[in-house]
Amino acid sequence: MKQIEIPTHCPNCDSPVEEVNDLLYCRNPNCTAQWDKKLKHFASTLKIKGLGVATIAKLDLFDYPELYQLSVAEITERLGSEKLATKLYDEIQRSAKVDLQTLIPAFSIPLFGRSASQKLCEKISHIEKITEASCTEAGIGPKATSNLLKWLDLEFYPNHYISNLPFSFKSKRVVKRNVIGVVCISGKLKSFRTKAEAQEVLEKHGFAVKPSLTKDCTHLINESGIESAKTKTARERGVTIINNITTLI
Repeated sequence: MKQIEIPTHCPNCDSPVEEVNDLLYCRNPNCTAQWDKKLKHFASTLKIKGLGVATIAKLDLFDYPELYQLSVAEITERLGSEKLATKLYDEIQRSAKVDLQTLIPAFSIPLFGRSASQKLCEKISHIEKITEASCTEAGIGPKATSNLLKWLDLEFYPNHYISNLPFSFKSKRVVKRNVIGVVCISGKLKSFRTKAEAQEVLEKHGFAVKPSLTKDCTHLINESGIESAKTKTARERGVTIINNITTLI
């Protein structure tokens, strides 16, 4: 039987690959095989409507600044539709207004998502204030901190994103709210399209949202009216059952 030779370089960009737990990873941030997925995540995080996989392929971009340098005429030429181009251009320009808390998770930094970004932005006012000390003060774990600092050193500063991207890179300095209740959502919602949207609103109004009915839950949201196992348990525990989230907010 012929021995399988383990690749030492990425077949797409020819960069050396790294073996982690018997899996091979290309660590080149400019590898085009990774880029389309990164841009899709970027668009999804910033809620840029119309920038899906097919559109990304047609736009043929190679870095984030290129997205914001596109004119309506250029988008029209690549998509073949002025109507779609105008809508997408407006979406791209609107996305430039997001604050730092929303922006950082958009860059596909491993282990650094919305929760970590919120913690960090409670401590800093601008992206240039990010240091190992500020991350530690914010309660960010060592691995997430290392990944964030590495991204700053290898991508953010070398690519001059601070001047080449239209964002303010400022934080709104999120003010911690006192938790006034702990909420669990059971079943489908009527007042919001998704549980993620409902969670965002509830958290802004001071409620912590748990995926399961923990002992500290004060409210169970059941808008479907179905007598689920969670609903029965909540009733047994004396937890307040809510049939419409708007009554809480």
